[in-house]
Amino acid sequence: MGIFSRFTDIVNSNINSLLDKAEDPEKMVRLIIQEMEDTLVEVRSASAKTLANKKDIVSQIGKLENEAQDWQAKAELALSKDREDLARAALQEKKKCAEHKEVLSKELAIIDEQIGKLQGEVGQLQDKLADAKARQKTIIMRQKTVSSRLEVKRTLDSTKVDSAMGRFEQYERKIDDLESQVDAYDLGKKTLADEFAELESDEKIDDELAALKKKVQTKSAKSAKANK
Repeated sequence: MGIFSRFTDIVNSNINSLLDKAEDPEKMVRLIIQEMEDTLVEVRSASAKTLANKKDIVSQIGKLENEAQDWQAKAELALSKDREDLARAALQEKKKCAEHKEVLSKELAIIDEQIGKLQGEVGQLQDKLADAKARQKTIIMRQKTVSSRLEVKRTLDSTKVDSAMGRFEQYERKIDDLESQVDAYDLGKKTLADEFAELESDEKIDDELAALKKKVQTKSAKSAKANK
């Protein structure tokens, strides 16, 4: 593939479309950037040669114009000396200069047109290159993130996780059984705290009983006085 046809393909390509079709977007975007940078180097080298060629043609056209003027002056000199034959020969040379100049001018017009198109395409390629570089980090980050998410999904969906969770549940049931056995050994046994709680409860009942007796005795005494 020639440099200019490949260059045109890159300029006309759609980066998003290329990335959508790529199996590895991270690798693809690096290749796109590398291809664009390599093409820019080649195009700039070709542009430099084209500009040098243009400069050479412009120089040749300038020389032909000077030669044509010189032959015109010689023709006039020959006529002033009654040398029509020399004047005719000088005009023939002037004509050759004009014809050569016309050919070179057409070549120059073609070169100018090519340079104009090339500059426009280089501008487009530079814009796409800048866009690709700007999105390179984002694309790589998204690629790594989605790869990590995919790995997590695969892990969650695998039978290993279900098996591990099943073992956890078995261990929990065993621990529950052991705790139940420990509780069964302590069932019916009074702790020191329980005994002190009972003492405090008995003391409260004794106080209430004493208060109740006092109340009954007071009431009886009042009743006995009333009957006298």
